[in-house]
Amino acid sequence: TRFDFAAGITGVVGPNGSGKSNVVDALKWILGDQSAKSLRGKEMTDVIFNGSASRPALSFAEATIVLDNSPGTLEGRGAEVAITRRVDRGGER
Repeated sequence: TRFDFAAGITGVVGPNGSGKSNVVDALKWILGDQSAKSLRGKEMTDVIFNGSASRPALSFAEATIVLDNSPGTLEGRGAEVAITRRVDRGGER
């Protein structure tokens, strides 16, 4: 899923169950949150989809955030900076 946040956005809104807290959890995780508890789990592998009646379980979870660095705030980086975090069922990151 791709979210394009236009300049000036201040919040994500939607009805209960639409995934707002999942977006927040993904951003926290990408930016380095090490606490599974703060991500509503017991261990980091809890962020991996466990499957459902109609879809199989996955072997890893991955999320990426792409930041606009066109002002050059992060010296020595490109116009965009991508941060990715990945964990697999073996706990590898």
